[in-house]
Amino acid sequence: MGYILAEKKEVKTKKHTKIRKGINPSKKSVPKNKDKTKELEVQLNELQDKQLRLKAEFENFRKRKEREISVLLQYDGERIIKEILPIVDDLERMTQAAEGHNGENEASLFEGTQMVESKVKRFLESRGIVPFGKQGETLNSELHDAMLIQTNEEMDDNVILDVFEKGYRYRGKVI
Repeated sequence: MGYILAEKKEVKTKKHTKIRKGINPSKKSVPKNKDKTKELEVQLNELQDKQLRLKAEFENFRKRKEREISVLLQYDGERIIKEILPIVDDLERMTQAAEGHNGENEASLFEGTQMVESKVKRFLESRGIVPFGKQGETLNSELHDAMLIQTNEEMDDNVILDVFEKGYRYRGKVI
């Protein structure tokens, strides 16, 4: 049998050369890549460290704010209580005065009661607490609770004839 052998010829094309460069990197580019990799690893470590620190800082901030809010809410009513205490003192003085006189100074007791009522109303108004539900107003079932129903020929239906207990609003909300 006979064989025909082909000769090996080196054929260099641009395409072949490019592939060869990609497959067989030069010795000079390997150290550059290692340096670049180390540099990127250092940057990555720095960014991870920074992210951990920011996360810890935010967690500390959140806990600190929770404590501050808790303290504020714990003593939230202190200012209001301080404003009510003088009114309570007036009521106590009025009660003590009434006990000692056995009905002798009813007029002064009545004046004292009016004074305390006036102080309480001013206090409520200063806090934005507004009464509603006066005699003669139309009943609103979302705001008012009807206690009794009476028939009155002179009045329209659903009109408030008498108020047993006033309703109050605080910042638009019924309380």
